[in-house]
Order: sequence, then structure tokens, then C-alpha cells
Amino acid sequence: MIVLKIGGSEGIDYDLIADDIAAVVKEGQPLIVVHGGSALTNKVAEQLGHPPQFVTSVSGFSSRRTDRRTLEIFEMVYCGQVNKGLVEKLQTRGVNAIGLSGLDGRIWEGKRKDAIKVIQNGRKRVIRDDYTGKVEKVNVGLLKSLLDQGYLPVLTPPASSYDGEAINVDGDRAAAATAAAFQAEALIILSNVPGLLENFPDESTLIRHIPKAKIDQFMGVAEDRMKKKVMGAQEALEEGIGRIVFADGRVEQPVQRAMAGEGTVIGG
Repeated sequence: MIVLKIGGSEGIDYDLIADDIAAVVKEGQPLIVVHGGSALTNKVAEQLGHPPQFVTSVSGFSSRRTDRRTLEIFEMVYCGQVNKGLVEKLQTRGVNAIGLSGLDGRIWEGKRKDAIKVIQNGRKRVIRDDYTGKVEKVNVGLLKSLLDQGYLPVLTPPASSYDGEAINVDGDRAAAATAAAFQAEALIILSNVPGLLENFPDESTLIRHIPKAKIDQFMGVAEDRMKKKVMGAQEALEEGIGRIVFADGRVEQPVQRAMAGEGTVIGG
């Protein structure tokens, strides 16, 4: 099993990725796809008069401020346009994809945070009306049933809280949790850069390999959204996943290239 996470940033080529997923599936490789949609969500939120807000946690991680209206816009874009757009691309390439959110069938489940502690204008602040959380349980039985019937699951946030509420979860960490639940041979994360860069955005500074024991040392190298990707990789390694690859989602055959070791290989 390989879990493939497709980022939602500008520049990622979904057509090239869909071409390669079709080729990989045709060869019989078991696969689960997870995707984001952050860039389009930001645009739609602006157009709807509810522009995105981002907060920085006390531990230094940036994330989307998710009030109820933001969650509704998030669902419109992630579960609607992006998810069904990718499913359509795969169906036209002969892949029997089925698009679901983590909320459906409680595929992803976790606790909604009672409050989040953030830094605003140099001061600590507590936000309570936020719909965020972390994937703690994966409905492996449902996903295995779909796979056994010949479907390719295409998954996206949100997840379900234990009370059944929709909660925004980080897609990279959700993909890592899914890979861990299946004890996948690899987790591939495609984004709009060739991998983890030592001096972002200089792509010539690609870090090609990170030993499992040294991943902590690279958290400080990661910029912005890449920090969550490194955190997700660390969590996957702790759960027994042997290899994580950060790879380029703008090139031809991105999945096969990542499987061959192009990009930043962590562990392995």
C-alpha cells in the first residue's frame, strides 16, 4: 500500500498526477489518495467576502482559523470542486475513483479542540469557537471494503469529531495517520516544490535524504506549510512507516518518480 497526498498549493498539475495515478493503478499498486485545496479555498473565501485568516500556534505552526463560515467554505471547495474534479479526471482515465471526505463514514475521526492557543501581535490569545482537530482514528474497515471492491479512495478533510461535528484537520498529518493505519510501505507527499529545500525557495538546495534518526534536526529548515509536512512524516515514521517522500507535483510521472526516490526521501 502507498498513500499519496496531493497538496493544494498553486502550480501543482492535477492532470499529470492523474495520468500517473492511472498508470500506477493499472500496474496493480494498491493506493489511497488524499488531497488538499488551500489555494482555491483562499480565493473562494475572498470572493464570498469571508477572507481567510491564519493563526500561529504558541509552538510556531501556522494554520487556518476555522470558524463555522470558514468550515462551510472549506467543505464547498475541498469536498466539492477539488474532490469531484480529481475524481472526474481519474474516471476519464479508467480509474474507478470514489471521492469522500474524512467526515463520511467517520473515515477520519478525532477530538475537536476545546480551544487553540495562538500568538497575535506578540501576545498569547485563546480562541474557543474553532472547528479544528487532529486525526486520531482511521476507519480502516471501510477503506479496505472500498479497495476490495475495486474502488480508489480519494479522501479530503474535514474529519469527524467524536461527537460527529466536521473538523478541519491538516491533510498531511491525516495522510500520515492513514499510512500508519495501513502500515503502508510509503507515504508520498506531492507539492509545488521538488522536496524539502535547505534554502527556500532555491530549488537547487534540495535535501535528497534525511535519516529517520535525524528528522528532528530538519524541523527548523522547513518553511511555513512544510513544517506540517515534516511533522506528519515524523508521526508516520514513529508509527512504523518505512519511507516518506516529499516530491514534485508539477512534473510528468510524479508518483513513479517519487517511488523511485526522486525528491526528499525520509527514512528508507
